[in-house]
Amino acid sequence: MIHHFKIVVATALLVCAVPVYAQTADPSAAPVSSTAAATAPAQKPKLPIRAKTHDEYVVYQAAIAKKQDPDAMAKAAADFAAKFPDSDIRVLLYRASMKSYESAGEPDKMMQAAQKVLELTKDDPEALLAVARVQEEHTSPMDLDRDQRMDQALANAQHSLATVDTDLVVPVNTQPESVEPYKKFLRATALSIIGSIQFKRQQYAEAEGTLRRAIEADPTSVDGTIILRLALALDEQKKYEDAVQQANRAVELTKEETDAGRAARNERDRLTAMVAQNSSPGSQDVAPPANHDQTPQGQ
Repeated sequence: MIHHFKIVVATALLVCAVPVYAQTADPSAAPVSSTAAATAPAQKPKLPIRAKTHDEYVVYQAAIAKKQDPDAMAKAAADFAAKFPDSDIRVLLYRASMKSYESAGEPDKMMQAAQKVLELTKDDPEALLAVARVQEEHTSPMDLDRDQRMDQALANAQHSLATVDTDLVVPVNTQPESVEPYKKFLRATALSIIGSIQFKRQQYAEAEGTLRRAIEADPTSVDGTIILRLALALDEQKKYEDAVQQANRAVELTKEETDAGRAARNERDRLTAMVAQNSSPGSQDVAPPANHDQTPQGQ
């Protein structure tokens, strides 16, 4: 389904304008519910997002200046929300906090900030993906709520696919040609999360199709870990020659000293030996490793 959308630009009104615009969703489109959001229905910020008073704008500027320090940014966002509890600008500061923690490599705090965003606007694709990524990557086979967390991650990733063209907030004056590549990245991220969940649930054929779509969604910025997972999905289906090709590609895209790099090289070597053995008369298939579910999450 293709959503119609409009670009709403936050224009500068004296000193009280906040420099962002958003692509707003068609209100007739039924959103996918997100368990990451608050229980009360989230209301979209009134667009264009702008400060209502000079004081609000000044406090916003002081808060956003702390975005290089994740904890300071989070505190500034919380302090702003306490001082201006009805301000739409809260979502901008929580988004800044989310991205600050992402850059710092603190996934749990990134997820907390993303959930704050979703309490204010439940369709934000970046926040949905931030939550989905943590749920998918940081859920282990031993977690008692594993299935519930995977279901939540799947719903959040699917929801982001439905809103990436309609609810992505970007800075004012951003050129359209720079927005589209980022949308491709977000779509690829969502599909890779979905494909990874399918793989972990041993839905290997479905995972293969979804991971291929993830790669096609953003072919200029391919994650070697996703290529490796595709190789493993093919391996599980005994599509060994295709799996070897993808494993070789994963090797090219990963560094040898990383977990993903070592796993890619091990998979390539094992598959290469398997294909050679299977081409010999009287050979038998070699069973794949038993720990495929533990694919490294990053390079």
